Amino acid sequence: MCGIAGYAGLKSGNQALLKKMSDAQAHRGPDGEGYFTKNDFGLGHRRLAIIDRATGDQPMTNVEGNLTVIYNGEIYNFRQLRLELEGLGRQFKTQSDTEVILQAYAQWGPAGFDRLNGMFGLAIFDHRKNQLVLARDHFGIKPLYFINLGSAKKPEVLFASEIKALLASGAFDAKPNDRQIYRYLKFRVHEADAETFFAGVRKLLPGEYAIVDAKSGLKISRYSDLPDRLSQASTKHLAYSHDQTGIYKDKLTQAIRMRLVSEVPVGTCLSGGLDSSTIVLTINRLLAEHDSEARAVGAQQNTFSAVFPGSLNDEERYIDATLALCGDQVKSHKLRPTAQSLLADLKDFIRTQEEPTISTGPYAQYKVMQTARGQVTVLLDGQGADEMLAGYYPYYIVYLRQLRRQGRWLRLVLEILLSADVLWRFLRWRLYDRLRLRRSLSLSSLLATEFRQAHQQERFGVVGDNLKRRFIEDIFANSLPALLRYEDKNAMRFGLEGRVPFLDKEVLPYLFSLDDRAVIRGSWNKRILRDATKGLLPDAVRRRRNKIGFTTPEVEWFKALANDFYQILTSESFGRRPYFDQAAAVEAYKRFKAGRLATDTMTFWRLINVELWLREFIDRPAAKTAKAKPDLQPNTGKQLDIKVGRQTYRRYPLQTDIVRAGENLKMLITKRLAKFFKAAPGVADRPWYLFVSEKIVAISQGRAYFIWDVKAGIWARLLSKFVSRTPYGIGLGSPWTMQLAIELAGLPRLLLAAAAGAAGKIIGRRGVFYNLVGSDVRAIDGPTAYSVYPSNVSAKLPPKDPQAVADGLAAAVRDKLSETETANFGGVVIIDANDLGRNVLGHNTKLSVDQLSEIFDDNPLGQANERTPLGVVVDEGSK
Repeated sequence: MCGIAGYAGLKSGNQALLKKMSDAQAHRGPDGEGYFTKNDFGLGHRRLAIIDRATGDQPMTNVEGNLTVIYNGEIYNFRQLRLELEGLGRQFKTQSDTEVILQAYAQWGPAGFDRLNGMFGLAIFDHRKNQLVLARDHFGIKPLYFINLGSAKKPEVLFASEIKALLASGAFDAKPNDRQIYRYLKFRVHEADAETFFAGVRKLLPGEYAIVDAKSGLKISRYSDLPDRLSQASTKHLAYSHDQTGIYKDKLTQAIRMRLVSEVPVGTCLSGGLDSSTIVLTINRLLAEHDSEARAVGAQQNTFSAVFPGSLNDEERYIDATLALCGDQVKSHKLRPTAQSLLADLKDFIRTQEEPTISTGPYAQYKVMQTARGQVTVLLDGQGADEMLAGYYPYYIVYLRQLRRQGRWLRLVLEILLSADVLWRFLRWRLYDRLRLRRSLSLSSLLATEFRQAHQQERFGVVGDNLKRRFIEDIFANSLPALLRYEDKNAMRFGLEGRVPFLDKEVLPYLFSLDDRAVIRGSWNKRILRDATKGLLPDAVRRRRNKIGFTTPEVEWFKALANDFYQILTSESFGRRPYFDQAAAVEAYKRFKAGRLATDTMTFWRLINVELWLREFIDRPAAKTAKAKPDLQPNTGKQLDIKVGRQTYRRYPLQTDIVRAGENLKMLITKRLAKFFKAAPGVADRPWYLFVSEKIVAISQGRAYFIWDVKAGIWARLLSKFVSRTPYGIGLGSPWTMQLAIELAGLPRLLLAAAAGAAGKIIGRRGVFYNLVGSDVRAIDGPTAYSVYPSNVSAKLPPKDPQAVADGLAAAVRDKLSETETANFGGVVIIDANDLGRNVLGHNTKLSVDQLSEIFDDNPLGQANERTPLGVVVDEGSK
């Protein structure tokens, strides 16, 4: 297992670039490094030495000198292939599996990749053709990322085992892939295609290879038809019998034996489940039989387990049951990840994974790998068994639907009756939510409107009524690719090689050729594995029906870290993202914590994970929320000039920094005006006025409140449903603004106004409610998703004494600006304006309120993320 990196077609490439990329993934290969450059191609390698430690260094060139390879992974059938290749006249100078790859490619070309049984991400430079070949194993166990900085016909490709290495090249800026973020948030998928969370960065899919050629360009093809072979095998429906159990047992044992070949210590991950226990006890039997392939395990097998005492997720009793059968041939290492350790490791865990995870579950594996470092170098794990043997509860539903589709009604009824306990586990929480009248949550409601609308055409579906087809889909796209990514990143973070014996390309077709009864029968999933391990596994494990695996007590951890996660959701950076509706997300989180919402922790983990991922990989220092706009230009979609009567007024919107509570508005505004007039000489030669958004006045006075700090009561929630928006914004149409209104005017007055307003509507009179509650209540404003942070998550009282504010600002302008600049100054206007209407709250100009409102008829300051709360309005005269 290693880390590879390189470039193809890059004229600016050199060994210094290769070293930067390789250094970024040095943890993948602590045992050595090597580099190769020729023409516009370069290869870099970081080695974790496992096999042929003495002569297996890379980059490696074949005996003939026409092929050079770097490779990450292990080939388990390299000995057999070597014998075959030697019989064909191929010569070898080492004992490594790396050289077998070279000669297999020399003999068979890309078709040689299909003969490799193992895991690999590799790059081969063909000296004669002056081209680079990239390839990834049949299952995608080993990663291979790339970015094409050129075009399909004239490629300039960077590739690596990790995205961090691509970023370290400095050849491109990291940008988020909004489509991938949407699909992850909405559908919980994140490895279903070649895209990554980084715009432009892609990965080879399982069974794919790419050729990068300066003449013919970049071409991606498949060397493997394994999914098709599995689909074809599934049509055989071989009757399940005791003989098939024996054959499968022998094949699986051989797959495990092959993955024990190593010149460094080998250990195992033990979760307590059926899959990992099978691996542990098979190795234990091989040790007892003194099997030659088990030498790397040593006298005692090292097992590594995460346990959670007192948690519903704890599997220690099953772990102990397995260990008890190993006697003195095992050395157990147990660790206890906690909520606090997650918090401490969170930054490194996010960086390790490089892309968001579906839950905190992979953190348990991260801690297992961390514990194993220094004890062993290779770890076997049970990944893949669930996706081929129906290890997850939803597979029962797929099987039942398949029986219905096939018209096998008697079998369907029998399976439902026999699977009652399993189906109950799957359905009980839905029933529990309905009985408690807990509201369901649509994740779409937590997404920003523009983001949601931009991707509303995205769809994701799964095979729902064909078990084997669903397995194929989950193995190569939906489920397993994410788990393999977690495995690789966690293991390599700590300099370990992870091996997964259930993913053997020779075993899988046989399993798929068997009748479905080998997988599910009489309510038992993984039937053939359970039968094959009878007498090997303790019955407590072999007859388990509750799937847990390497996961965490996430619900308990969310309770322990409630405040920490709350701070992330209420953070300024989360509020600035174009992806989230922060107000809705925070409110949903509060309802979830209070037990009033039917959803799971994974919903909120996805929001949190995206935010932390953005902070780690995308954010730049002093990031701005709005692009700099020249002062003499209008906001996007707006006009500088407007005609009121015979007069033309030119409105210059001025950007400022975000205004905060306690801000000295007089200083901020006078400095901003001085900067404006210095850059725009002559503007002040005509009569001019200063328009100030009421929002920054209210915020500076401390009269804006984050919605999560407003404790909306029952009356606020009820009344807000019956109040329509005012012409001046959201008004009291939210529970937060209604709560502020109750506190400002009193509940009796509001109830009276509400009754009068309802009566007024009956007789055709509108505006009665706001006339009775007063202008202060009318000017209360609420969060709007299109506004710049923090306005998008704030409820605001109107400015206190806006007339006095206008007078104070006018005096400051005359005091701080030059006589030339103030000679034609006509006064200050405090205005509440948006695209729906205007409301002048205070002014000291000679113009009427109606004239001032007309001047701002089209809301020239904007109401999105323009960050232009000031407007210099110049009277251009009659035109």
